[in-house]
Formats: sequence, structure tokens, C-alpha cells
Amino acid sequence: MYKPNTLLLIAIAGLAAQLVDGGLGMGFGATSTTILVMLAGLGPAAASAVVHTAELGTTLASGVAHWRFGNVDWKVVARIGVPGAVGAFVGATVLARLSTEAAQPVMSLILALIGLNLMIRFSRGLTQRKLAAKPHSKQFLGGLGLFGGFIDATGGGGWGPVTTSTLLAAGRSEPRRIVGTVNTAEFLVTAAATAGFAIGMWHDLVANLAAVAALLVGGVIAAPIGAWLVSRLNPVLLGGVVGTLIVFLNLPKVLAAVGVPGEGLWAARVAVLVAGVLLSWRGVQRARTSQASTPGPVSEDPQRRSTKVHAA
Repeated sequence: MYKPNTLLLIAIAGLAAQLVDGGLGMGFGATSTTILVMLAGLGPAAASAVVHTAELGTTLASGVAHWRFGNVDWKVVARIGVPGAVGAFVGATVLARLSTEAAQPVMSLILALIGLNLMIRFSRGLTQRKLAAKPHSKQFLGGLGLFGGFIDATGGGGWGPVTTSTLLAAGRSEPRRIVGTVNTAEFLVTAAATAGFAIGMWHDLVANLAAVAALLVGGVIAAPIGAWLVSRLNPVLLGGVVGTLIVFLNLPKVLAAVGVPGEGLWAARVAVLVAGVLLSWRGVQRARTSQASTPGPVSEDPQRRSTKVHAA
């Protein structure tokens, strides 16, 4: 049984995670899974199952909100979401069959790599780039979705960091459309992962329905706010901070699993914090430099090949 204060903290975590996800197009799963493992003491598979079940509601609400704000490309949703669902179902099945002892360092490693990806990605600031005229091929989107879905289910999160970061780097659509499209496609990925966990660990999922409800309530409340904030937050600073926290919380578990002593774990935590501050500061400075050197306003018309601002 969950204590009321624990459920309240989980709900607040869901709200904060969805605000991050709505603003960056990534981060809900990695953030909330990390909190559930540390705060509620859930095992890796149970935490991922809880997060994905709650995401059935948050991704639906987020997708509807992004659709209303005109942030969704439905062709890309289908081409990346269906393969993503296949990858997520396979990933959930694999994770459900692993023991807690084996799954814990695997999940922590995946989450730490996701956090590191965020730190490095947003340390590059914002770049000014013209949109490429040629759209992504079906094969590229299918492969990206398949890989992103598998990582998402086995790591308790990762769909956004894998897919959003890749599509942003390619520069073939404006950021708000990428964020909205990836968030909408995530509903298909979440549904498939939840089905995989329900088949493999139904009793554990039912036992943690209170945590699912708390996470869902917080996330649904934040979903429309996150969609509105997508063009108003500082994505460089937010991405750097979120990435640093995810690495800070998960890297020590990976190092402990390979025999690093306590002193080494504390040194790693300090190093992550220092690196996070430096990389975030670098990203903000580069963003300011890039914006200052760009003449004239930036168009928001998704049909024009005009200069856009997005994560490098």
C-alpha cells in the first residue's frame, strides 16, 4: 500500500515530468521512472510498467493538445509510431522476463545514456538552419521508431530522447512540429508497451494501480500547459538540467554494479554536477550568440523553407 504523501509526491513528479516532456518532446518516461525507482522503491520492470500505463492518459492528452495547437504531422505519426509500437512491445516483453537484479543496472545504464544525450545535445545551444526540402524516407522513420520504441520500454523512457533529438538534428521540420508529432506517436508506443507488460506481469501492474493513478493525474493536468509552453520555455537550459539530474541519479547505480566503491560514486556525482553546470552554461551562451547573430524575425510558417531555431 502507498502512503498518501508518497502518492502526492508521485503525482507532483508526473506533473513535472509532463511539463518537461511537453516543452522538450522528451523526458516524461526517463524522469518519472527514475523517481519511481528511487522514491517508491519499485523494481525496473514494475516502474516501467507503471509509467507506460500512466502514459496511456498523458500521451493521449498531450497528443490532443498538440493537435489543437497545430503541432502534428499525421503522416509522420503513422510512419514512426507503428514501428515504434512493435519495438516497445518486444522491449516490454524482454524487460518483464529479466530478474530485478539483472534489470536494475541495465535500466540505469539506459537512463544514464539518455541523460548524457540530453546534456550533450543541449550544450550545443540553438542553431539557425534552413529546413531541408526533402522529407524523411519511410525506411528511416520506421527504423528510428523501432529502435526508439525498444529503448523506451526497456529503459522506462527514451522515446523522446531517441526520436525527437534525431529529427531535430536532421532539420527537416520546425521544432514545434517535431515535438508535437513525436508526442502524438508516443501514444501508439505506450499502448504497445503497456500490452507487453500486462501480458508478462499483470499482477505487479494491478498491485501498483495507485501509483499509476497518481502519475496519470499529475501528467494530465500538465499536458495542455506543456503544449502551450513548447515555444516559450528555454529548451537549452531545461534540457541541460533534466539531463544532468537523470545522469546524477542513475550513473552511481551503474558504477556500483561494476564494483566501484562508495568514494568513487560520490566523485562521479560531483563530476556529473560540475559537467552539467558547465555544459548548460555553454549551451545558453551559444544560444544567445546564435540568436544575436541572426538578422530579422524567424518565420513560424511550417510550409516555408525559412530559417528555424532548434537544438543542434
